[in-house]
Amino acid sequence: MSADTSTAADSVRCIKIRGARVHNLKNISLDITLGGVTAIAGLSGSGKSSLALGVLYAEGSRRYLEALSAYTRRRMTQAPEAKVDSLENIPAAIALHQRPSVPSVRSTFGTMTELLNTLRLMVSRLGSHCCPNGHPLPPSTNIARDLKLTCPICGASFMGPSAESLSFNSEGACPACSGTGVVRTVDESTLIPDENLTIDEGAVAPWNSLMWSLMTDVCRAMGVRTNIPYKDLTPEEKDIVLHGPAVKKHIFYKPKNSNQAGELDFTYYNAVYTVENALAKVKDDKGMKRVEKFLKEEICPDCHGTRLNQKARSSTLNGRTLPELCALPLDELLSFIKSVPAAMPADLKELADTLVLQFVHNAQRLLDLGLSYLSLDRAGSTLSTGELQRVQLSRALRSRSTGVLYVLDEPSIGLHPANVDGLIKVISDLKAQGSTVVVVDHDVRVLKEADHLIEMGPGAGVDGGEVIAQGKPAELKTTGHGPSLIEPFIKGEEAPRVRALPAASASASASASAAEHELFKYGSIELETGKIHTVKPLKLVLPKGRLNVITGVSGSGKTTVILESLVPALKAELAGEPLPAHVKTVRTGGINTVNVIDAAPIGSNIRSTAATYTGILDDLRRLYANTPEAKAAGKKAADFSYNTGSLRCPHCDGTGQITLDIQFLPDLDLPCPVCQGSRYAEAAKAFKLETTADPISLPDLMALTAAQALKLLKGKSKVCEKLKLLSFLGLDYLGLGEGTPSLSGGEAQRLKIGAELSRDQSSALFVFDEPTIGLHPLDIRRLLALFDKLLAGGATLVVIEHDLDLIANADYIVDMGPGGGIHGGTIAAQGTVEQICASPHSLTGRYLKDYLQGAR
Repeated sequence: MSADTSTAADSVRCIKIRGARVHNLKNISLDITLGGVTAIAGLSGSGKSSLALGVLYAEGSRRYLEALSAYTRRRMTQAPEAKVDSLENIPAAIALHQRPSVPSVRSTFGTMTELLNTLRLMVSRLGSHCCPNGHPLPPSTNIARDLKLTCPICGASFMGPSAESLSFNSEGACPACSGTGVVRTVDESTLIPDENLTIDEGAVAPWNSLMWSLMTDVCRAMGVRTNIPYKDLTPEEKDIVLHGPAVKKHIFYKPKNSNQAGELDFTYYNAVYTVENALAKVKDDKGMKRVEKFLKEEICPDCHGTRLNQKARSSTLNGRTLPELCALPLDELLSFIKSVPAAMPADLKELADTLVLQFVHNAQRLLDLGLSYLSLDRAGSTLSTGELQRVQLSRALRSRSTGVLYVLDEPSIGLHPANVDGLIKVISDLKAQGSTVVVVDHDVRVLKEADHLIEMGPGAGVDGGEVIAQGKPAELKTTGHGPSLIEPFIKGEEAPRVRALPAASASASASASAAEHELFKYGSIELETGKIHTVKPLKLVLPKGRLNVITGVSGSGKTTVILESLVPALKAELAGEPLPAHVKTVRTGGINTVNVIDAAPIGSNIRSTAATYTGILDDLRRLYANTPEAKAAGKKAADFSYNTGSLRCPHCDGTGQITLDIQFLPDLDLPCPVCQGSRYAEAAKAFKLETTADPISLPDLMALTAAQALKLLKGKSKVCEKLKLLSFLGLDYLGLGEGTPSLSGGEAQRLKIGAELSRDQSSALFVFDEPTIGLHPLDIRRLLALFDKLLAGGATLVVIEHDLDLIANADYIVDMGPGGGIHGGTIAAQGTVEQICASPHSLTGRYLKDYLQGAR
């Protein structure tokens, strides 16, 4: 048991945590002051999220939900009870997760922020509406008074639109697309993927996956030759395959598992109708995945993507329609909204002032958080993780709740340094409302602003889970579990520049031309584009074989230039395919492969583990199959697979856990009572592998960390190489049997990099989208070492990033801007770190210069 690390709280009420053992927490005890801001720092995997989300949020939300009726609880997701001896004074909790759920197709920035609700109300109550004969009427109080409007031109009387009748999720929805703005149609180019196949061989893809195999027999009865390559069919035959009529045919068929022939009458479904029929019957995501590969999405031809019907599109507010207003960037929309009251008649001014005040109050929070460039019609599914988190944060602040516990999981994700000030203000406002804020973050500026700082460590995984330091950020006191790792960064004692930069560019005496020659000595990658979204026409030149970092405020065009322009253009050029329509030219500079590595979770189910993803389990299965016991029993490597092998646990089918449905309580996932979570049957323990210590079975080996396994398996070169790679990646604390879906974004990204390190990197381009998400400053140094290893292998790196620790170590920087949305979309500055710091046009350079000067 660890020493009690709780601080005295004689005069202030505190959340008192005693004996917390969630995940890797080692029976820790501490106090968190109510009504203050507490930051939690530590290495990746040290136990920060376990404390904040696994203890504080889990118990705060669970205890609140327990006060509700069983009927209500049954319809809500509930967290299981946290493993903690006692937890006192915990308020009701709200969490802003690092990975918010992906919004539905009906969600937009406007609906998620609820700004669209206010805007629809303004258009309804303050707008000009058309009579049934199309004549516009001036604004009137009749709508607010629920009275009919009378057209002064034709005399027609009608009820004005309510806010609901202007909603694309209700009465105002476009009938053609049901308010989604897009229509799904069959993409005929996907129906016959290989025209060299015959229909008998499966040329018609939908008939293979969506329809009975008998359709081939019906097609033959329709007069189509099914035994020759599809490309050799006549136009008439191809038309029957794709668009033939739904006629009934009498066919003879032979079942696959029988030698007896049969006959029946069967209606012909052509390839297109097969997809349309399957789409109409889709009931869940699994069904949609089977169908969507045959579909293409297009902007709705009726509403042109606005989602609204004609009537909803006809109303105007001060001369602008609702779709026109929704298309404006938020800062422009806000300016327009502020001008509305002045244009209203006297009897509507008070109502206009009230609605405008509500809109401005809610919108201002979003501007503070750096979302001024987003428009209300922006689809929610296209927002980045950082943008979704900031939307959540603005909603939390708008609620004006008091006495709530807010748990913020890395709220600085995706924030440019210029936007961190706004985040700090929002956190301060939550505190000012009387709530308690717990922030898990790595940004030193956020940590410095906390009232109290808790540092977890000393290592990660099994080496973490202790409180190693706590106190005011400027006065941290260690607890005996190791030195503080974050304190040197808070005090500015760590040098930001840790990479060796190209010799000429790093030399103060080198001329500008010599520095540029050194940077570009391996060649360059070049891109020239036309306008796309808010990005203006530009020319991008990146040095090959270098660490290129793309910076800029949110919405400045970083993602558009790299992920929507450079990457698809290079892939098209390498494949000999047409370039994206907006790309004028691209020069690969000798690049022959393009790899995009993001922080998306690895594996989508509980069967995916660190050992399966890295290939370690494959090597281990072969080693165990070569043991004398396995050979004598006739066991092969396949038998040692917990997914399909004969030695997997029959009770849990190799998943290691069972799920209990407890109706009024949340589903309970428990370790399998037969295999105790090992995923293997008892028989697997009979096969042991010789190690540097005692012989060990595969189930027992899978329960160890990579570091422990490496010590035992010395001398077994192939598997040891992969285990050493995990150590180099800083992931040797992971258990071999640890599920990959539970890994953090940073851990997932490093595992993906590790998979690439085992391949040839010469002439490869690696693109990273904010790889520092979830990384401690020391973890960022480890990431930079990985980057150097890729560069040493001949790779070129392009990194989209906001973190100043990484930007300060770039070989070449391209700063997009100068602002976001319509105020961005150009290259504000480009060059080395020194050149960016010296540029008067670079907002990033301004913060980078202060950061470098602030470090001692």
